Amino acid sequence: MRQTTALGPSDDAPPVEATDARPLWHRLAAARWGQSRATTAVGYGVLAIALALGCFQIYTALSLSLNSYLQRVLHLMFVLVLVFVTRPAGKGRWARRLPMAVVDTLLVLAAVAVSLYPVLDYDGIVARAGIPSTADLAMGTVAILLLLEACRRAIGAFMAVLVACFLCYAWLGPLLPGLLSHRGYTVQRIVSHTYLFQEGIYGLALGVAATFVFMFILFGAVLEKTGGGNFFINVAYALTGKYRGGPAKGAVVASALMGSVSGSAIANTVTTGSFTIPMMKKAGYRPHEAGGVEAAASTGGQLLPPLMGAGAFVMAELIGVPYIEIVKVAVIPALMYFAVIFLFVDILARRHGIRRLPAEDLPRMREVMAGGFHFLPPLILLVTLLTLHFTPLLAGLYATAALAVVAMLRASTRMSLKDVGEVFALAARNTLSVSVATAAAGVVVGVVGLTGLGLKFSSMMLSWGGGYLLPTLLLIAVASMVLGMGLPVTAAYIVLIVLAGPALLDLGVPLIVAHMIVYWYSQDSNVTPPVALSGFAAAGIAGSSPIRTSMAAWKFSKGLYVIPVLMAYSPLLLNGPVSEIILAVVTGLIGLMTFAVAIEGFWLRRTTAFERLAAVAATGLLLSPYLVADAIGAVLALFVVVAQLRGPRTPEPVAPASKATSAA
Repeated sequence: MRQTTALGPSDDAPPVEATDARPLWHRLAAARWGQSRATTAVGYGVLAIALALGCFQIYTALSLSLNSYLQRVLHLMFVLVLVFVTRPAGKGRWARRLPMAVVDTLLVLAAVAVSLYPVLDYDGIVARAGIPSTADLAMGTVAILLLLEACRRAIGAFMAVLVACFLCYAWLGPLLPGLLSHRGYTVQRIVSHTYLFQEGIYGLALGVAATFVFMFILFGAVLEKTGGGNFFINVAYALTGKYRGGPAKGAVVASALMGSVSGSAIANTVTTGSFTIPMMKKAGYRPHEAGGVEAAASTGGQLLPPLMGAGAFVMAELIGVPYIEIVKVAVIPALMYFAVIFLFVDILARRHGIRRLPAEDLPRMREVMAGGFHFLPPLILLVTLLTLHFTPLLAGLYATAALAVVAMLRASTRMSLKDVGEVFALAARNTLSVSVATAAAGVVVGVVGLTGLGLKFSSMMLSWGGGYLLPTLLLIAVASMVLGMGLPVTAAYIVLIVLAGPALLDLGVPLIVAHMIVYWYSQDSNVTPPVALSGFAAAGIAGSSPIRTSMAAWKFSKGLYVIPVLMAYSPLLLNGPVSEIILAVVTGLIGLMTFAVAIEGFWLRRTTAFERLAAVAATGLLLSPYLVADAIGAVLALFVVVAQLRGPRTPEPVAPASKATSAA
């Protein structure tokens, strides 16, 4: 059975209704134009634009002859056109009536005009660098306004307002107090800086989205349409279903496997969750727990190589290292994150007395591999090419081509012409939010560089943190949580690393460690109430309260906050001797175990007050950078283990499965 939800490194791609049999391009058109006579024609227009975008991306990946600035300009042109064609201006009926159809048509024409202008007059723009013409400034002003409106439609008002505030900050600098004050810049300077060169809209962040990220979105779309999603889910259940709490452990493994090749927490949640959440509820997990496990595990997909979230590609470019270096240092922390979630679901299974799945309900590994083994060579090829230092762009392109070829070799996974069209439509749809977010984040980055705000913000954080690393980490975590309420993960990472990264560097944190810490913190918007996109998606599948589900996901994903502390104080990212790395991993895992026990108040049985206090103390000691503290913490952890092994192990009562599943 093939999946009908999207895969790909998109921060917030909305799920597609699985019950609608119409082609995706018609559904996208209907979302904006309703069931009007124009919908069919617009749908084919969406398909044509999606095909043009995909072919353009493949061509530029193969030729590499187009100037990077112009490549980004044309990529964003396709994206803006699709946003104004497929995303309505509002939720009311007014947004789908004739007057707004005229407005959106004008916006499409404006997007094409402001994009083709620098392409057609590129030599002239270069010749008058620093002295923009009236036409330059007019086109730049329109481009900025179009991007703000695209942000509002594709991401939300928060991002659009944030970008507008940064632009106003660049203009109103002399009127601001204290550290925020600067000499101020004219509107002309701000517009030319933002539009004409690679320091604003068309900066590095959009460049990553327009090359590496799109290619892996395309890879995920091919994987989805060929049925590769089911293969990974069945592998997970074949591996874990025979153990206690098998459905939840299968959800963790399936989300790790799917997330490692999709890079999107929300797409991961709706794809794997449609299978795993009902099975968890049937086994005895409460609906909000089932949704929370899936959301937390799906968030980890953006942390696990080989294909992490879009921000990981941005990180490689910002640091100036091959992407494979990011992959190498990311593996251990990501596996530790999933180990914590695995422990949480095991504790819940013991707590509720949940048994293993019946053998007849489990897929057999031999049958699973026989039906989907051909999905493995493209993934092996991808990892091999990255290891051989191929660029992520070419590695993704070759892996996508290999995946399409092997899928055609078997009738069960062969794509029809309609499937091929849907692949390009999926890829185009999934890139909208990422590309708009990175273009908008580029404006923020450009303003920060123009005004020197990053150094000022860093100085402020150092002052508030008293010059100590731990308080500064806590401040960055809080800032990330606030930004995550309105920004996609990638945009939150870019903004936060520009603002807070210098503070970590001033405190002696290595460059790659500082970026990885901020990248991990930026993931919390997926699971942190009141804005928890993955949690809300999981709640819809589980039939549970969105806030309660998000709180459960927030609890299960506490590794997002704890593991970055380990990165800061230990060589967890392979930045030290082997002996110290091993010690950091071992003590870190023990500390994470005691952390989970302390939060749940349960392991083999309910903890006593003294056992729970010992677990809390052990966690703090094991996460510290001192060997003596690690030793004492290990002793306390051993005490908790021995104490738990003694005495009866009685599961807590849980609602019958029929009640647990009634909310679905």
